[in-house]
Amino acid sequence: MSERPVRQPTAEHPITVTPTGGKVTVTVNGLIVAESDRAVTLQESTYPPVYYIPLADVLASALQRSETTTYCPYKGEASYYQVADVPDAIWTYERPYPAVADIAGKVAFYPDKAHISLA
Repeated sequence: MSERPVRQPTAEHPITVTPTGGKVTVTVNGLIVAESDRAVTLQESTYPPVYYIPLADVLASALQRSETTTYCPYKGEASYYQVADVPDAIWTYERPYPAVADIAGKVAFYPDKAHISLA
């Protein structure tokens, strides 16, 4: 079994995690499933920014853990949740790599599965 690669952000592939500064609201199937003024924004290279919301600010009764996992060499092992009957709408890095440690305990929503707004 080979070990998974671990990569560090570089000038060619930068990653930053900063406070979002505002209230992030997430709606899935018409249900507000998250509201937070404690979100952080992860900006990775040329990808769109991603809001990571503390799990404590997500409606727990709408969540169901999924069997799905994925791997990112910059962030680590991701696990997923179904939310409001939408499969794998949320992902989280429970033990992210040190370069992105500020996303620990937070979740992100797929924008094609949830409506995400910043006020």
